[in-house]
Amino acid sequence: MLPQIGETGQEKLGSARVLIIGLGGLGSPAALYLAAAGIGELHLVDGDQVDISNLQRQVLYKTNHRDKDKAVVAAQQLTATNPEVRVHAHSRMADEAWLSALLSEQNFDVVLDCTDNLNIRHIINRVCRAQKVAVVMASVRGFSGQLVSFDFRSSDSPCYACLFPPAGETTDLPEAENCATVGVIGPALGMIGSAQALEAIKSIVGLPFTSLNQLQLFEAGSLEWRSLGLSQNSTCPVCG
Repeated sequence: MLPQIGETGQEKLGSARVLIIGLGGLGSPAALYLAAAGIGELHLVDGDQVDISNLQRQVLYKTNHRDKDKAVVAAQQLTATNPEVRVHAHSRMADEAWLSALLSEQNFDVVLDCTDNLNIRHIINRVCRAQKVAVVMASVRGFSGQLVSFDFRSSDSPCYACLFPPAGETTDLPEAENCATVGVIGPALGMIGSAQALEAIKSIVGLPFTSLNQLQLFEAGSLEWRSLGLSQNSTCPVCG
């Protein structure tokens, strides 16, 4: 019924293929809204199992899902929400070689980075740029959220490394500050994860999406949004 989407837009959603990396506090609401919107095919990537401490922010899971693979449980939950969506669970972490192969094999319309690991985020950035796939990235720490999108089908698109250059030495450790170390207010993850789904839907149906090359900063304590425009960095190690 929305004139901005209409039957044509709904058909685009129904034929779209979306990859969600990370099924935690961001990936849970994003996946729920994309499944409910009628995305044709969802691929879910997460190598973790459900823990009781996750439940205050990871709304896909229930207490009876404890110690089960998040990707498998998420696929079951989303199929129950919308049986017409084709859902594929990948119970593993997304390393660079595996992710490159997956994106080469599958024609994804957009990738959602819902992780809390800086090294994986840089891998997603590099692979999506190499494969020319649009990506919506987000993170939340405490009461503060960030959202940014890049459309790598455009040759002059900036990338995540333009904004946050990768460290000289890589490590398998997660970022020093994440949900497990500093805590997070659950509804802030819900808002940012929902915004990721919204931006993905707008990208698929051809509507302008506000986070494209714009770092959106959200403060849950004051309900304030700020926006910072980004441009390609000539010294960027990935796209410069």
